[in-house]
Amino acid sequence: MTFANRLARVAPSPTLKVAAEADRLRRAGVDVVDFGAGEPDFPTPANVATAGHKAIDAGYTKYTPSAGAADVREAVCHRAREDYGVGFTAAEVLVTAGAKQALYNTAVVLFDDGDEVITHSPFWPTIVDQVLLCGATPVLARGRRDRGFVVEADEILDRVTPKTKAIILNTPCNPSGAVMTEDTVAAIADHCAKTGVWIVVDLTYDKLIYEPVAHNIVKVLSDRHRERSVVCSSASKAYAMTGWRAGWTLGPKDFITTCNTVQGHATSNVCSITQKALMEALTGPQDAVDAMRAEYRGRRDETLGWLTEDARVECLRPGGAFYLFPYIAELLAPCGVKTSAEFADALLAEARVALTAGEGFDAPGFVRISYATSRERLREGVSRLQAFVHARERGRAATAR
Repeated sequence: MTFANRLARVAPSPTLKVAAEADRLRRAGVDVVDFGAGEPDFPTPANVATAGHKAIDAGYTKYTPSAGAADVREAVCHRAREDYGVGFTAAEVLVTAGAKQALYNTAVVLFDDGDEVITHSPFWPTIVDQVLLCGATPVLARGRRDRGFVVEADEILDRVTPKTKAIILNTPCNPSGAVMTEDTVAAIADHCAKTGVWIVVDLTYDKLIYEPVAHNIVKVLSDRHRERSVVCSSASKAYAMTGWRAGWTLGPKDFITTCNTVQGHATSNVCSITQKALMEALTGPQDAVDAMRAEYRGRRDETLGWLTEDARVECLRPGGAFYLFPYIAELLAPCGVKTSAEFADALLAEARVALTAGEGFDAPGFVRISYATSRERLREGVSRLQAFVHARERGRAATAR
């Protein structure tokens, strides 16, 4: 069977692959500890869910404008003013099916064959694969392990060439949890303002930053390079709304209009009921966000402590998101495997713990562990991982004798 040539450039999402396998095992009655999911275990806040119910009861089940209902786009503007002190108009907002569609629309609108697009590694695979699907070439600025993959401006700007069309930044970063500084983004924005390079920022995890740090990336971009800056974000993580598929794009009016053309030929509007729930999330009380962030911080610190009881596991404390990204290279040989991908496969098969291998993020030797699950399951999963390592070591020792 023959498909479009562009599909040879990309691979299935490694995170979705892990989720599918964990789901298959659970449906077969297997007790799987799932560290693979990039999905909050919290319910959608009650006020947000109620807004969805009210939308159904009111018969709000018809098409809306492709870009999103006017009051929902105004809600996105409201949140931008509250969180960042930056004013946007509804014409500068597109409501999307999560940040993934926001990024995809952006890629289709901006990137052509022959363009270069710089991003940083380790990366969320979708960012690079969307660049490839559009025929452009991803150029990677590789973060340093000893800095927790916090990328510096020169590591990005040293890769700019006359072919550079855009720079894509993800902060806090999936998978590393690295948080970019305002100074770094300001230096990148100042350079791009001189050269006409676009900046695209994925701020999906922006509300999940655990220590006090200046991170008003939207204000930095608005002040320095607003005419060619795009902000993509989502309610999925901050408001526990993954299944609702609610995201948005902020950008220049002409750019948003063109993205809306793409969306109009692809999906048209986001579910009308989801839009009403999103409006409540953005304009209603934010207490649930604060509570979830506090719980994630505690989970992060406890799980980090459990993991690093084995001195061979190297893991810096991430500044944001809800992932630990430990370096496990010293465990591979004792466990009789050569790669972190083989480690992850064996761990799932033998210990029933699902996590995502670093190879999918351009980071061999690492694994991504989501702590978006209860502390009990985190403790259970780490215990199983440690028992798996010890059992593998004993087996190899016995074989050697």
